[in-house]
Amino acid sequence: MMKIPSKVHFIGICGIGMSGIAQMLKWLGCDVIGSDRAVNSEENSVFTVPFRNLGIRLYHQDGSFLKSETAPDYIVYSTAIENDNPDLAVSCDIPRIHRATALGAAIRHLKGMISIAVTGSAGKTSVTGWISEVLAELGEDPVSITGGIVSSFKSANSAGNFRPGKGRFLVFEADESDKSLLSYSPDYSVILNIGTDHYSIEELLQVFGEFISRTASGTVIEFEALDKLGMDRIVGKKLAIFGEKKDIPPDFGLCGCIVKDYSSAGGVSRTVLEMLPAGTKHEIVLPVHGFHSALNASAVVSLCSMLGIGTGKLMDKVPSFKGVWRRFDFAGENSKGVQIYDDYAHNIEKIISCMKTAAGLARGKVIAVFQPHGFGPLGFMRESLLQSLEKNLRDNDIFAFLPVFYAGGSSSFSPTSEETVKLFTGKGAKNYIYFSSREVAEEKLEDLSGAGDIILIMGARDNSLSLWAKKIVS
Repeated sequence: MMKIPSKVHFIGICGIGMSGIAQMLKWLGCDVIGSDRAVNSEENSVFTVPFRNLGIRLYHQDGSFLKSETAPDYIVYSTAIENDNPDLAVSCDIPRIHRATALGAAIRHLKGMISIAVTGSAGKTSVTGWISEVLAELGEDPVSITGGIVSSFKSANSAGNFRPGKGRFLVFEADESDKSLLSYSPDYSVILNIGTDHYSIEELLQVFGEFISRTASGTVIEFEALDKLGMDRIVGKKLAIFGEKKDIPPDFGLCGCIVKDYSSAGGVSRTVLEMLPAGTKHEIVLPVHGFHSALNASAVVSLCSMLGIGTGKLMDKVPSFKGVWRRFDFAGENSKGVQIYDDYAHNIEKIISCMKTAAGLARGKVIAVFQPHGFGPLGFMRESLLQSLEKNLRDNDIFAFLPVFYAGGSSSFSPTSEETVKLFTGKGAKNYIYFSSREVAEEKLEDLSGAGDIILIMGARDNSLSLWAKKIVS
């Protein structure tokens, strides 16, 4: 079993997953160094500034770190790192570990803490941050590591995706995209949904089923996800459900929290949450727009209830969540009266959820501008994405593609965004556009948008999208 090393080097330290683990290991006393392709870029200052304040030394990703440093005990990498990466080339004699192994070692080091792992195809970061913030507001002082920047956790010494703490709870995000969630054995698990992002539904069911078997004490699971998995996968553990109230049998006998009602009017979104099995109802104002936010709230309440936290205390704290960076962030309104929002949405479920939220707020049309976060993910999801978009795009709405963002890793560089748009329009679909660059997009968006419209900027991995959204406003 791997112990906490004295020194580690992170390749791609400004990645959203890598950066949180780097901060956690630094907090645990490890000497942390790291490199990144864009170590001095403006969009990565959200990480590099607190890193340097913490004493984490940073290098260009060109193999130069060993000229200034004694060799680290381990090189930490992710699935996005190519085999011919310069840092790997100069450190061939240094042991290498995947980021999930590093996080697993850090979690095991925190002996005696109650671990809570949040996973699912969509919403992991928001729910992990939301649970962590509620626990913090209740005085529990949790340790938290998320795949996004939690606004209330950000400080001069923290990027916001890691929160140190001295309490009894450890809350972390478990990623299904590379099956690294199977590296963990948490006390409690939260399974938000099972969609088609990186694998077939059959493979995902197997992965999530195995993850549940690794959970020691209790599982909180969305009702439809439970229906897909089957009750036989959850044996000998506490079980609670959350989600939308549909045809749940009255004698189902489960605890949890479900969404009884949702409404959005006047720029305010509300939900009514119903506690099971008692049936007590609580109306709250949601801190984040969208029906998916109501579902996330029900997951947070269900998990905290399983932990023994009283409903009264919970309902006071849940509405005060400050949110996660790039989760339907309002970038501003331009001189034409067009509102611009920035979102991390990158899979089908997140894209559709984001667009539905925008449609509920817009007085005009929604123009969604999507930058795919890899050639592989685009190829895997594009047929299903077209089907979902055709069901949800309104007559005047527009869905536009930017070129695929390449962050490294093995790739055939196919399909491209341009090829995808040609495929969509070739099947008779309408309202799909390809922007060959951001500069072209800016010109076209000026012509396409008008007062009351909403422009959505969507895409993962690339922090510069947030800066670009603000540029469009001006």
